[in-house]
Amino acid sequence: MQHSGIWRAIDLIAERKGLTPSGLARAAGLDPTAFNKSKRLGPDGKPRWPSTESLSRMLAAAGATFEEFAALASGKDAAAGRAIPIVSLAKARAGGLFDAKGFPLAAQETLRFPGLGDEPVYALEIAGESMAPLYREGDVLIVQPGAPIRRGDRVVARTRAGEIMAKILIRRSEEIVELAALNQADPVHTLRSDELDWIARIVWASQ
Repeated sequence: MQHSGIWRAIDLIAERKGLTPSGLARAAGLDPTAFNKSKRLGPDGKPRWPSTESLSRMLAAAGATFEEFAALASGKDAAAGRAIPIVSLAKARAGGLFDAKGFPLAAQETLRFPGLGDEPVYALEIAGESMAPLYREGDVLIVQPGAPIRRGDRVVARTRAGEIMAKILIRRSEEIVELAALNQADPVHTLRSDELDWIARIVWASQ
């Protein structure tokens, strides 16, 4: 990343948020002048770089991801990419939203995600702390229903009772499915195959 690209990305994120660079800095709890153009070069003309803490707080305040920031900093359009359905964890717990493979049938919102082929995928937005400590509220999981699942893969599974869980696949047979907790502190969760509504592989997660 180049110095000019870093600051261009900050300006674009502020613009998309409907803020000035000063307003974005203020929203991030920083000195209002932290992102001003006058602060981008030192008195000797040498480039000044924002700290990683400043960038982290700025992204949190803007509701942006580092991937979006990196795309803007490198001159790419962060909005580019394929539009995929996105559903909240709360809606995922409701019945009738998914087909037999675990793909949402009527998601009303979409998310643009770069680097995807034609695979049927969707985004699952975490709400609450039921999947903590690995996945927390606001994290997004990219899920690929129908993809081959192997031992050790991270998966999302929905039981017929409506429980949604993110686990690690330990073993799967015609009769049972064994799932381990992501934090490896809880015991292995064993389910009969007929207790599962569907199970799908997690191919990417924002954390």
